[in-house]
Amino acid sequence: MSTTVISEVLEKAKRAKQAAASLALLSPAEKDRVLLAMATAIEANVPAILAANARDVKQAEERRRSAAPLDRLLLGEQRVKEMAEGLRDIVRLTDPVGEIITGWRMPNGLEIAKVRVPLGVIGIIYESRPNVTVDAAGLCLKSGNACVLRGGSDAINSNIALVNLLTQTGIPAGLPEGAISIIETTDREAAGQLMRMDQYLDVLIPRGGHDLIQRVKREATIPVIETGEGLCHVYLDASADPKQAEDIVVNAKCQRPSVCNAAETLLVHRDAAAKLLPTIGRRLTDLGVELRACDRSIRYLEGARPATEEDWSTEYMALILSVKVVDSLEEAIAHIGRYGTRHSDTIVTQDLSNARRFTRAVDSAVVYVNASTRFTDGGQFGFGAEIGISNQKLHARGPMGLAEMTTYKYVVYGSGHVRA
Repeated sequence: MSTTVISEVLEKAKRAKQAAASLALLSPAEKDRVLLAMATAIEANVPAILAANARDVKQAEERRRSAAPLDRLLLGEQRVKEMAEGLRDIVRLTDPVGEIITGWRMPNGLEIAKVRVPLGVIGIIYESRPNVTVDAAGLCLKSGNACVLRGGSDAINSNIALVNLLTQTGIPAGLPEGAISIIETTDREAAGQLMRMDQYLDVLIPRGGHDLIQRVKREATIPVIETGEGLCHVYLDASADPKQAEDIVVNAKCQRPSVCNAAETLLVHRDAAAKLLPTIGRRLTDLGVELRACDRSIRYLEGARPATEEDWSTEYMALILSVKVVDSLEEAIAHIGRYGTRHSDTIVTQDLSNARRFTRAVDSAVVYVNASTRFTDGGQFGFGAEIGISNQKLHARGPMGLAEMTTYKYVVYGSGHVRA
């Protein structure tokens, strides 16, 4: 590994550790002042941000990137303005730091409080979504955490421009130097180096596809919160309302197919297949969706191609949907358990008993009844911007907002107490 790469990562990790101590002491008003200054600066520099993004898009096109990563990379004026508004949304949220989660008084007079505190220094490794840069910086700041960001090489110009703007604006407004930084080298080994900075980083969060997440899990010496990988299912029960079923399937697949909460597999009860699949299939096909169907569903889906075993475990992140007819609710649950990623899954049903069985048995971070999987999002849950969607069980699960960016400590008050 290049000494230059090691030097950059080490220096930024050290500075983040130093900044975290100061950042944890900022008051809610001081943090909000910085966030508002950053939001104003983003809106005032839209042309410069778009120019940096245009260089990234051009390079990605030259590398023949597919539609999904290009969609995640591309910024427009509206997306940039949404970044600024996202920071203002964070300002409007309650600061979690210092919250007393619970407290009690012991018989011996000791007073014990469980208090919410920042995690410390968070490393975030993500792929080509420049909006993550601003969301991550804002959430980390509000929750009192320093952050070291390592975005994908496709978005390097956008990310550097955004972080430079945030720090140049934030530091005069009270942001500790080093509290927000980005690894500027595109050398792949920089990510590996960051994964081993356990002396300085407290938590590592990967946001991206399967390969990225698996690499971080293998190589990191820092505690990891997994996010991002989503193989989401829609199950149409025998009693599903046809209009609800059609609208939910179309929304879950087509509203934005390149994101982790988009549906990838449609499961349909055998008693509803003939009634639901022809209409849903035509609407999906009209919207450009390629259908990959099992041998029982393909007869109802004009133009569908046969599904393979690989299809059931593929996160397409594109206008492709696998379709399978199942004999029972139990078979649908078993399929989700075998192939899903514990992200977001939904049942469409008018049977309350089946809805309850589904929500109890499906072991995903978010389980829906009669709603699209596309609602798995910090903003849609009322959290403001999110750091990602966690599909693991420790320490956070589902959309990660401000509370999930903190841990806790116990503060104990005595009056000269000693233990006998």
